[in-house]
Amino acid sequence: MFKRIGLFILTNLAILVMLSVILNLVSWFFGVDFSRIAGGQQNVVALFIFAAVIGFSGALISLFMSKTMAKHSMGLQMIDVNRPRNEAERWIVETVAKLAKAKGVAMPEVALYHGEPNAFATGPSRNNSLVAVSDGLLASMNKEEVEAVLGHEMSHVANGDMVTMTLMQGVINTFVVFLSRIIGNFVDRQILRNEDDAPGAGYYITSLVLDMVLGLLGSMVVAAFSRYREYRADAGAAEALGSPVPMINALARLGGMQPSELPGNVKGFGICGGFGSLLASHPPIQERIKALRNLQH
Repeated sequence: MFKRIGLFILTNLAILVMLSVILNLVSWFFGVDFSRIAGGQQNVVALFIFAAVIGFSGALISLFMSKTMAKHSMGLQMIDVNRPRNEAERWIVETVAKLAKAKGVAMPEVALYHGEPNAFATGPSRNNSLVAVSDGLLASMNKEEVEAVLGHEMSHVANGDMVTMTLMQGVINTFVVFLSRIIGNFVDRQILRNEDDAPGAGYYITSLVLDMVLGLLGSMVVAAFSRYREYRADAGAAEALGSPVPMINALARLGGMQPSELPGNVKGFGICGGFGSLLASHPPIQERIKALRNLQH
């Protein structure tokens, strides 16, 4: 996790330096005062730092509180991995432990919850995670199919998907905040000719509209990556079980059910989710089955 965060910080520092150089060159060539466009006496670098703080605060808080939020929002019934209450819990713990060892990650917390067929993984890092399965899924699938679902969720954990999605969302948020205010000030100062020190109505209206428009476009990028991760997690389950057949069977069974809708903080990490649009977190089940069959061949 720390290697990933370090790489992220270095990447954004490089972006910050490059952005400053580009804006200075454009400012010199076109005679545009970008420090004024960025809001009176505020310079572009300060605005970018402000945007990064705003952009990452919510995403990082959500990441580090993800397990706590899931426990409260889903009413999870935690399983004591050292003292399971019955044979069903013992089997789940042993299966998750086997998958965690195969994936090279620490044993996650394990939980059950009441609801329609679904499962999810969450947590701030590969070695600090939680996997939860609904009683509806356990009742509707055989052990091999449940193991495939657990393999899918453990692949999310092993791939570091929770951290990657958070960093991606933070980057998107940062550029949404940054660009909406740059353009808002340009409209306010250069088009509407506001010469007051304080931003005018053009700034606030433009920034608000662009926050929504750019945020929607950014969400499409995040959703596209989320769909890509689902294929990787399916392939990870197939690898863990030595065959894609159990995962194919589990997805086929889910295709004939009405899966429960997960809360927003864990929606992207369930075994299934909404599909049919550019904002879908999961691909259509038939497309996932097709990808697994290609692996089989």
